[in-house]
Amino acid sequence: MRPLLKDFAPSTLVAGFVAVLVGYTSSVAIIFQATVALGATPAQTASWLWALGLGMGITTLALSLWTRQPILTAWSTPGAALLASSSGLDMPEAIGAFIVCGGLMAWAGASGWFEKLMDRIPVAIASALLAGVLARFGLDAVASVKTDPGLVLVMAVAYLLGRRWWPRYAVPGVLLVGIAYALGEGRLSFVGLDTRQVWAHPVWTTPTFTWHAAIGVALPLFIVTMASQNLPGVAAQRASGYTTPVSASIAVTGAATTLLAPFGGYAFNLAAITAAICMGREAHEDPARRYMAAIAAGLFYVLIGLAGGAVAMLLTAFPPELVKAIAGLALLGTIAGALAAALKDEANRDAALLTFLVCLSGFALFGIGAAFWGAVAGGAASLVATWRRRVS
Repeated sequence: MRPLLKDFAPSTLVAGFVAVLVGYTSSVAIIFQATVALGATPAQTASWLWALGLGMGITTLALSLWTRQPILTAWSTPGAALLASSSGLDMPEAIGAFIVCGGLMAWAGASGWFEKLMDRIPVAIASALLAGVLARFGLDAVASVKTDPGLVLVMAVAYLLGRRWWPRYAVPGVLLVGIAYALGEGRLSFVGLDTRQVWAHPVWTTPTFTWHAAIGVALPLFIVTMASQNLPGVAAQRASGYTTPVSASIAVTGAATTLLAPFGGYAFNLAAITAAICMGREAHEDPARRYMAAIAAGLFYVLIGLAGGAVAMLLTAFPPELVKAIAGLALLGTIAGALAAALKDEANRDAALLTFLVCLSGFALFGIGAAFWGAVAGGAASLVATWRRRVS
């Protein structure tokens, strides 16, 4: 086994930073909304950021170092949205529901039933699912030209030149160009950054277990996390050619949720979008060394967890257009590869295209996101096609 430093490259460090930047800036506001809905104090809100940052960082580091594959974990964004829309629930009840949810996730991983389910999904559909989930970020990057054409176009030109002259460092170059342009235009906003409260501290909340919270919060949180987060997370890994231990990974995230729930670690899961940034060729030309990008992301997560709200606010100082542009450009190669893999198999082409379109649409039903329904639609189409071929 090679030493870690021999697998390190500047591109892996930048890929890890971009993954964390995209992950935090795209959904940290939902976390704040969830804490407000539950009546959290400022200290409890900082504790949530502490628990979430350390939980994602430690599980990402542990799984990536163990497997030498880029495995990123994340907080459950749809789960946070679910909590933000909840009412009549106090913090102790919510913590009890988080522990129940963590136990359910650990059981789903330890029992192996989720991995067996994923084994039945064809590679073409998994690739289409990944492409559909990620394509939204490409569209957002293009749409951001409307609000800040100068910044986005400069970054796009930097990307094209980088891909031509220094492909390994194209994304780092784009990030630097974007930051330099934003600084020159005075677009970096540090309003609200409180440097006096740099380090976060854990705050214990004693859980209260009620049937109301278990049925109304724990079960929906478990379902949306497994269907809308873990399913595309596993699909992203397989579409990128990695055979990660699914059951063990799910069990680890469930255990982390159970342990960190009293401090605000409400639900951890396998990442898809941020993981794709670390699994693409922009992270490293050698797929066997891309796990270093995940390790870099894990270290950034731990730093953010320890620094709490100050670092989170620092990340949100980046203009939204910069974040959208860097995410879309960093994912272009992964989107192209996923689409190519999805449409390569003629037998599953229709099913893959249907999966892609449903995922791209953003369709949601019963609180479950488009990734799950895309897999359902593609799986149904594949079964019909297989049945038709058998009959004929």
